[in-house]
Formats: sequence, C-alpha cells, structure tokens
Amino acid sequence: MRSGERRLHSLEKIVAIGALAAVLFVTVGFARADGGPRLRSAAALVQDAETGETLYEKNSETILPIASITKLMTAIVVLERGLDLDASVAVSSDDLRATHSSRSRGRLRAGSVLTRNELMLLMLMSSENRAAAALARTYPGGTDAFVAAMNEEATRLGLFDTRFADPTGLSPDNVSSAQDLAKLVRAAHGYPKIREYSTTPSALVRARGGTVGYRNTNSLVRNENWDIELSKTGYISQAGRCLVMHVRLASRELVVILLDSWGKYTRIADARRIRKWLESSAAHEPNG
Repeated sequence: MRSGERRLHSLEKIVAIGALAAVLFVTVGFARADGGPRLRSAAALVQDAETGETLYEKNSETILPIASITKLMTAIVVLERGLDLDASVAVSSDDLRATHSSRSRGRLRAGSVLTRNELMLLMLMSSENRAAAALARTYPGGTDAFVAAMNEEATRLGLFDTRFADPTGLSPDNVSSAQDLAKLVRAAHGYPKIREYSTTPSALVRARGGTVGYRNTNSLVRNENWDIELSKTGYISQAGRCLVMHVRLASRELVVILLDSWGKYTRIADARRIRKWLESSAAHEPNG
C-alpha cells in the first residue's frame, strides 16, 4: 500500500510541476507581449530619431550581413565626393559581371546610358545592383577606391560594427549591427536626395532597349497611411530580408531597423506589428 502511495505521490508531483511550468510559460509569454511586439526578424531596433532613445531592441548588437542596406552608404559616398550627378554614365559589361548573381534583379543592359542622378534613383528606390556597380566603377580610382571610401565613411560615422566589401550588398561580407544601422539611417536622412529617391514609389527611365519601369522595393511607401521619410530594403540568402526606415509613427520620428526576416513578407509584417504596438501604447498613455 505504501508503495502505491509513493507512486501516487510521485505522479502528483509530476502533474504539479507540469502545471507550474504551464503557468510560468503563460506568464512569461504575457510579460514578453507587454514588453514589446513579437517580431520574427532575427534582429530589430526602434529608436527615437531625435533623441536616440531606444523604444525596442532585439539582438541589436549582433553583427549580421546587411545585403542592399549597403546602398545607403554607396549613396552617401557619391554625394560626399561631390561627383557631377548630371554626368552621363554608361552601364558596362563589367557592371553585369560584378552583379552576375542577381540577373533576375538587374534590368539595366550593357550600353544603357543614364545620369548619375538616374542611377542613384534606381539604386535607392528599386535596389538596382547594376546602378550601384556603375556608380562605384566610375568613381575616381574605381571600385576598390570606392569601397575604401565606404569604410572610411563608416569609421567617420562611428560605425565600428560595420564593414563593406562591395557597393551593392551582394557580398555577405558587408556586415553591420542594428545599432550601427540606426546611425547610418540618421546620417543618410541628412541628404535630401537620399530621402527623396529612397521613398519614390515608381519611375520610368530611358535605357538601352527602351523605357524601363521600376517600383520601390518597400511596398509601404505606396501606402498613404504610412509617413516614411527614408527607406531601404535588402535581401541575399545569407542576410535574409532586411528593412530600415526613418518613419513617423504614433506622433514620433523614429528609426526602425529589421534584419534577417525569414519570410518574404515578414519584414513588412514586423513593421506593421511595431506600428500597432506603438499606437496601442500611445492610446493607453495617461493624458497630461
């Protein structure tokens, strides 16, 4: 009988421990929900653009490949060097070879002649890799000098987790952290052309083969309910899907960084989760 009682007591202990674990799981789940949105991006950061106050962070110091977020620095270097933006640049076969892994995304043909302004627009708006390659190749000293200038600019801006190996973001050796990218977004926001071009919904350009239409890679810029002042997306397999924005949400100017989102639409869904969380939090703040 005592042996049966011991077995019963052991069973009761197991049930009690299981019930306690379930309660703790639910409690922790609610605590996490109260502490911020449940994001599926591997790393994320939401900061006040003016004060730098962090409102939300997730693995924000982890160094990761950043794909085409790189192109914000590419644009900064072009603008800082003071190159003639109205000068014509011919896309070359070298630009196609430099971006051979992105044939489905590169629509400019060799021999297409555009101004630097047009190349900047296509690079920032639709992440055109051949445009970025052409801008770097025609930099004084060529692509190697351009990449060196990117890394020098990163040091000047205090981006100590950041390293660039190419101007397009196709290289997985282009790396940074969400904390560094928030600094990069704030710096890029200081350039009117980067703000304008990165948030242009769509454009037509004359290129070899006729007129080519492009759309912004961030669908949110075409949504009138979003007030986005700067935007850049990125994707390579090693980086996952990335999105950075300077955006007004819940009556605040914010920098939003989302890195390594695992699904095709996850980065956009995460941005919406952040907006919902911020607006809900603002609605529950006491007046006065």
